[in-house]
Amino acid sequence: MSKLYLIGAGPGDPELLTVKAVRLLKECDVVLYDRLVSAEVLRLARPDAERIYVGKHEGEQEITQQKIFDLILHHTRLGKVVGRLKGGDPLVFGRGAEEWALALEHGIEVELAPGISSAVAVPGLANIPLTYRGVSRSFAVATAHCQEDREQDWACYAHVDTLVVLMGVKNREFVARSLIAAGRRPDEPVAFIERATLQDEKVVESTLGAVAAGEVEAVSPAVFVIGEVVRLRERLSNQLRATTNFASR
Repeated sequence: MSKLYLIGAGPGDPELLTVKAVRLLKECDVVLYDRLVSAEVLRLARPDAERIYVGKHEGEQEITQQKIFDLILHHTRLGKVVGRLKGGDPLVFGRGAEEWALALEHGIEVELAPGISSAVAVPGLANIPLTYRGVSRSFAVATAHCQEDREQDWACYAHVDTLVVLMGVKNREFVARSLIAAGRRPDEPVAFIERATLQDEKVVESTLGAVAAGEVEAVSPAVFVIGEVVRLRERLSNQLRATTNFASR
């Protein structure tokens, strides 16, 4: 029986997949996977499953999305189980809900395996908590990518304690300038967490003002974190190292 599985691949490290995600991957006849899905995660699919890369590139997002819709319909009409494997969580800026709606419109059964969103997991794994008593009581997640005819209203994020921006590397200067214009402090600490959870992960720390001035280099994919919680990274990293050293004695 044909079926569509929306599967969250998490931020990259295969150990961060849910048990359900691994189980569903092994049931798929076809796996449609994104650019941010690591090779280690993809290897968890059934050996004989057809793997189709559907990663999106700048300027081709709408064309690629239509191709994804077509592939879902084509393979499910052949009676296959299709796994739509997305980095992070399928419903967090991944257009997973649109694919869900399309499937339902065509009578295709859908099952969701939520993924660990990079917006929440990546800062924590880099020793940056999104909330901390006396420092941050709230956080918000925004995307720097919007529809061509719509612009992000950065003013609504001016007073959020911790702001996480996904897909924000390319437009980081504009985002930083917009946030400063909306009222955030230029000296507010920020961090770019590149290639999160993978062996070549890198964390770049700076200030919002330096990013706005074009003084901060960052490489995509990266999670952009803005807020006073970034200052806690050194303290929590030192504590983690101390605990690790003590445990190894």
